[in-house]
Amino acid sequence: MEMARALEMAAASGELWVFGYGSLIWRPGFPYLSRCPALLRGWRRSLCVYSHVYRGAPDRPGLVLGLDRGGACRGVAFRVDAANREAVIRYLRDREQVTAVYLERSAPVHLESGERVLALTYVADRRHPQYAGRLDRRKMLHIVRMGSGRSGPNAEYVTKTHRHLLEMGVRDPELEWLARELDKLGGHELAPASSEA
Repeated sequence: MEMARALEMAAASGELWVFGYGSLIWRPGFPYLSRCPALLRGWRRSLCVYSHVYRGAPDRPGLVLGLDRGGACRGVAFRVDAANREAVIRYLRDREQVTAVYLERSAPVHLESGERVLALTYVADRRHPQYAGRLDRRKMLHIVRMGSGRSGPNAEYVTKTHRHLLEMGVRDPELEWLARELDKLGGHELAPASSEA
């Protein structure tokens, strides 16, 4: 009932909250009024999505983060002005649903202040061919080293996300291990960038 009231209030005010857990943390790409640490329960951050556009290509996929079922995820909540609500939603749909591997969801997130808000976020579609599921770390490392796409090398995505999470005080064992191995191995193979969808 409390969440239903929050949804009604958000719709009435036009206010929009967006929950970021990966590259949105360090490159949101949309205007916002404020940002703060937030916790989403019931979903966990996972390198469970094959990237065919931004960090890979269909013949040489990269690996990017998605929200997968179970656990909890610490990320960032962005508060968006009502005047920008529709434009931000359009932008996020264009960015996150380019190959339809993410499903758009409204989910309750807990802000650092203790307040609970309903936030727009994107979760991995387990039925999509680009859903990778849980992979062995060595396999993940190989994919990440080889992947490169429209937004650059897959290794850059992993190391930047890892660094920004650490700045927030968030430890992610998989990203931490990958970042350490990538550093030891000298990052990534030189793979051509792709503009394919």
